[in-house]
Amino acid sequence: MVEPVPLAKSNSGLPRMTPHILVVDDDTRLRDLLQKFLTENGYRVTTASEAKEAYRQISVFDFDLLVIDVMMPGQSGLEFTEKLRRESSVPILLLTAMGEPENRIDGFERGADDYLAKPFEPRELILRISAILRRIGESETPTEIRLGHAIVDLARGELIDQDRSILLSSSEAQLFRVFARSPGVTLSRTELSRQIGGTSERSIDVQVTRLRRRIEPDPKSPRFLQTVWGEGYVLWPDG
Repeated sequence: MVEPVPLAKSNSGLPRMTPHILVVDDDTRLRDLLQKFLTENGYRVTTASEAKEAYRQISVFDFDLLVIDVMMPGQSGLEFTEKLRRESSVPILLLTAMGEPENRIDGFERGADDYLAKPFEPRELILRISAILRRIGESETPTEIRLGHAIVDLARGELIDQDRSILLSSSEAQLFRVFARSPGVTLSRTELSRQIGGTSERSIDVQVTRLRRRIEPDPKSPRFLQTVWGEGYVLWPDG
């Protein structure tokens, strides 16, 4: 079993910066390959060889997504998915050698969010995981945040300050949504770059400077969008 990264579960209840994935597969070779590949692509990864071990991990850690093999000894991936779905809404991606439509339908009916037939291209797995997490992240993004006297309408990408309305650029609005999903959490430039599509870390600095000019009474002494030296940036909205 691969040891999970410490502090994967936040006692404060604040969102984690890096998605934590649980891979459940009885094939040691494939499990290790997935762990290595997902880690190289920026995810935290914990593994389990069967359902019983996966339950133990879930009781200790909050996972952002589960990748589960269908054909496992003991409780199958389908049975595991069906049971887990009664008590959790964590996204589930099923892996299986059975790619017939009826097999996929069975997986979806039991609560899976996506289904990937073996053999598969590792890059396709990453894209499917990213798509699931993006949908979940978008659904959890608040519709607006308050910054002093101003309100940022995240859906419209608009800053409303008393009687004045300012339309944010698409890049400004996108970056604001990332911060809004993680209030009070320090996000590194690398993490911010990953979440908004791979822009350079230098571009992140430039965009943060622009946002401060929009929202801060004194951009040189920011109150809401602060720098954590050596780590990144953090948004402190009101309320």
